[in-house]
Formats: sequence, structure tokens, C-alpha cells
Amino acid sequence: MEEIEIAKELTIGLLERMGVKTEVEGFLKEGNLCLEIRGDQEGVLIGKHGRTLESLQMLINRMVNKRLKSAVRIVLDIDDYRKRRVDSMANMAYRLGEKAKRTGFSLTVGPFNAHDRRIIHLTLKEDPSLNTESLGEGELKKVKIIPIKKEG
Repeated sequence: MEEIEIAKELTIGLLERMGVKTEVEGFLKEGNLCLEIRGDQEGVLIGKHGRTLESLQMLINRMVNKRLKSAVRIVLDIDDYRKRRVDSMANMAYRLGEKAKRTGFSLTVGPFNAHDRRIIHLTLKEDPSLNTESLGEGELKKVKIIPIKKEG
């Protein structure tokens, strides 16, 4: 598929200019063009809390879409980081939800990007004794976990 080849070529070129040798696999999933990067410098490419990964994804999206002349959404992942991040964010949300219920007080955590906030909201949505809300302005916002007081 042409889009995958162009995306792989541009990604490899960018990473080589950054001095990073990698292998890039591309595939389509749920309407997105997914690029899986494997190499020996994952930590450098992921960055703190995945921020470098997010920046690379945005940059590669711009580069590929400019070249293709048609919009395609690219999801970049490095050594299954996104799945590990979802698991760790869900576990953290669950632990904090339990703490909020146990203490009876709201907790505010973050700031998080939109993807991480969504994981927290979805994880705690199933619990009828908790509410969540995002607080703040801009890209990075905090999440407030609120225990619902039982009438009694």
C-alpha cells in the first residue's frame, strides 16, 4: 500500500537524521495507519511520559499528509509503549479511585495529555461511586477523581 511505504520511508529518514537506527513496520488498523518502531534507543524516542513520542507522531503526521495530499491519521508506537502506557494509566486510575472512596475526599492528579485523561475517565466510568472531570486549560489538564457521597 502506497501510504504505508511513504510513511515508513519518511519516518526512517527522519529517525536516521536524528542519528537513530530503527526498523519500522506499517499496517492499517481501525482506519489509522499504524507505524511500529523497533530499535535500540526506545527511551530517547519515547521521552518522559511519552511526550517525545507524541511530538514525533505529530511531526510524521504532518510530513506524510503533506506528501500524500489526502488526510490519513498516523499512530506511532515504539516497542508496544502505548499498550504498556494504557495498562499503567488504568492501574493508576483504579488505585487512585480506591483511595478517593476510602478517604471520602476528591483527588486531583496530572497534568495529563488528552489520551491519558481519556484512559483515566474510561477506567473509572464503570464505578458508580466515582465521578471524574478534567480541570485546566490547554493541552495538558489535570483530572479530578470525586467520590460520590451516599445518601443516608
